[in-house]
Amino acid sequence: MEGSLVSEGLKFMTLGMGTVFVFLILMIIVLNLQAYLIGKFFPEKEKPKANTQSSNGLDKQKVAAIVGAVSAYKKG
Repeated sequence: MEGSLVSEGLKFMTLGMGTVFVFLILMIIVLNLQAYLIGKFFPEKEKPKANTQSSNGLDKQKVAAIVGAVSAYKKG
């Protein structure tokens, strides 16, 4: 009697885990297909870069903000 209950439990466990596994695989496939279709029909527009970088590659606005923050910190 107990052997059949254990085998029934194992069958239900396998069925449940298999169902979850199949669902997750299908969900991954659908999400990848959705990402592909959205990327194909609604591509991201590239933003034009502002010419705020100096010759050494540093952003002048960022450097000014950092210098201002450090000097404000030192003043107390």
